[in-house]
Amino acid sequence: MDKIKSEDIDMLFSAILSLKNVDECYAFFTDVCTVKELKEMASRFAVACMLEAGKIYTEISQKTGASTATISRVNKCLVYGSDGYRRMLDRLKEVHE
Repeated sequence: MDKIKSEDIDMLFSAILSLKNVDECYAFFTDVCTVKELKEMASRFAVACMLEAGKIYTEISQKTGASTATISRVNKCLVYGSDGYRRMLDRLKEVHE
């Protein structure tokens, strides 16, 4: 994380943390990201959810359109990353229990 830490990124993350609901997220992220970037982020998160559910790469690729390289990268983050995906997956489980 220290490699990318900057004042601009801190400001961006603070702005994201101030969003209050899904509609505000849509408004902000559609202004900040291209449609392609937003869809790619959503796809990677869907991949993480499916990996967490025990799905295999071929099924994940068919359902999300993600390449096996992307799936592998997300899996590597789940296993060896900074626990960003893990934290969000755990929080979503809590919300849906």
